[in-house]
Amino acid sequence: MEIKKNIVLLGMMGSGKSTIGSLIAKKLNIALIDIDKKIEKMQNQRISQIFEQKGEAYFRELEFNVTVQSLKDKNKIISLGGGAFMNKELRKIIKYKSSTFWLHWNADTLINRIKNNNKRPVIKDMSHSDIKKLIGERNKIYNFSDYKIICENLKKGEIVDKILQKCKKNEIIC
Repeated sequence: MEIKKNIVLLGMMGSGKSTIGSLIAKKLNIALIDIDKKIEKMQNQRISQIFEQKGEAYFRELEFNVTVQSLKDKNKIISLGGGAFMNKELRKIIKYKSSTFWLHWNADTLINRIKNNNKRPVIKDMSHSDIKKLIGERNKIYNFSDYKIICENLKKGEIVDKILQKCKKNEIIC
């Protein structure tokens, strides 16, 4: 199978971008670029350490540069960091060079998945209601994606199938 554009998966932390991206990449026999993992490898640090030692602004600049560089490759699945799509300039570049898929989950499902994970520096000291507010704010921006995949009550394979069906229907893959 050939893909005509990169496929970019976006959504909140804990939405399954890396897992679903890996499954799609295997199915299509193409590479997955996980932006967060690529940054961690480049910096030889976990995202949480980068946030602690160098701050969020440093991380966001790094994320911008790594994402733009990764978009130069063709025929890739790209798993985007949860906050990357918030950057308006980066969002424009991503939308121009890719087909974007938002992995949408109910806020409570996401909160249950991420609340006790210390690898999530953005929500580290947030209350339940603050996380819910962040999800609401980000969802408004994620809504600019090309496709919204409602993942609630779906198994991983069903999410992958939904994405691939949309890709075939819209001639992103052939």
